Amino acid sequence: MLDKFGIARRIAKEVKNGYYVNLGIGIPTLVANFVRTDIEVEFQSENGILGMGPFPFEGQEDADVINAGKQTITALPGASYFDSATSFSMIRGQHVDLTILGAMEVSEQGDIANWKIPGLMVKGMGGAMDLVASADNIIVAMMHTNKDGQSKLLKRCTLPLTGVACVKKIVTNLAVMEITNKGFRLLERAPGVSVEEIKAATEGNLVVNGPIPEMS
Repeated sequence: MLDKFGIARRIAKEVKNGYYVNLGIGIPTLVANFVRTDIEVEFQSENGILGMGPFPFEGQEDADVINAGKQTITALPGASYFDSATSFSMIRGQHVDLTILGAMEVSEQGDIANWKIPGLMVKGMGGAMDLVASADNIIVAMMHTNKDGQSKLLKRCTLPLTGVACVKKIVTNLAVMEITNKGFRLLERAPGVSVEEIKAATEGNLVVNGPIPEMS
């Protein structure tokens, strides 16, 4: 089973040379720490920075350099800063190659709910709805179940939707899956996790074709 750093490390394998990548709040922000050093990647944040680097070490933080989740970050050489209008023009113009988001629920159709729980105060949806409406390649980083052990990979989302039929791939603490017209297709198992455990933790339809390899 993976922790949040293991999820981020696995998703980092999906980042290719030359990609422009948007990292959502939560687990996705950790991905920048695990991308291969022999490729060039530009990380974008919708609050107006292109060229984000890994999180700073303790004592090296700059309170003026933050991501969309208000976490202190580093900026790589050549990074640029701009206003939100320019940032969202980049997103809406489909200039981002990969979007990595957290989620509270994902349906077997690829719907995502990640911005609001009814009855709880939220700061706002941020850039999530623009990202899911504009991106062609969305990977979700999430825990497979909630704190009560209930599946977050559902037949239908129960929370207010952020986007419809937009998610391509999901990496959880238990598995890697892709969305197909038959449901969640299981691609990889987390270390020490069986296919039966993944089935038991998945409410939506889980498609298992042949032996499923363990993540390396």
